[in-house]
Amino acid sequence: MRLLLVLFLCASIFGEDNMILSKRLSKDVDLNTDPNSPLWKAAQPVVTEHGPQNELTPGHRTEVRSRWSDKHLYFFFTCPYEELYLLPNPSTTTETDKLWDHDVAEVFIGAEFDKIWHYREFQVSPQGEWVDLDIDRKEPKPEGGWRWNSGYTVQARIDKEHKIWYGAFRIPVESINGGEAKPGKEFRANFYRLQGPPPNRRMICWRPTMQSTYHVPEAFGILRMVN
Repeated sequence: MRLLLVLFLCASIFGEDNMILSKRLSKDVDLNTDPNSPLWKAAQPVVTEHGPQNELTPGHRTEVRSRWSDKHLYFFFTCPYEELYLLPNPSTTTETDKLWDHDVAEVFIGAEFDKIWHYREFQVSPQGEWVDLDIDRKEPKPEGGWRWNSGYTVQARIDKEHKIWYGAFRIPVESINGGEAKPGKEFRANFYRLQGPPPNRRMICWRPTMQSTYHVPEAFGILRMVN
């Protein structure tokens, strides 16, 4: 009953607006954080300015873009902010557990439509820190799955003048258990942000979960690979 209620509420809020199109690349390219670069400008963004309960989050209108190659999925977040909440001693060479306690952009993505409780989580901070997790909601992995390593890479940049930060991901398709990358292939996905210091911490998401947690796979949208 709870699952049906979540699905009904999400469908009522967004109707058919639950898809992001990931545009094909002819070959793999280096990541960058320039929204006007050919890598990102050619991709149509999805936009969110709502929280998990579908409440408005003024000043946090987030854009997410995606590209794909034969081997990788690429994501790019444009993240306006009011005040950043950052770790004092960031490491960009080692994984940062509990990175989500500070400012991050997150990709939740899964390939198993018959096992929606199993998906991967990828994060990047404004300082370029990262953590990836193997999530199983039925049989949780040891230590929450953060010891899993996908081999993904990230970049980030803070534009202090305009109070925007940018985060980019390059994720191996095989790490999502996705099989072959090809036009028309679909994944289940949602995109999130955590922003600002407590007690005024903001939660921003593409597809509202209608719960206080982001870990509601029933609320995920669809990512489709296109030419």
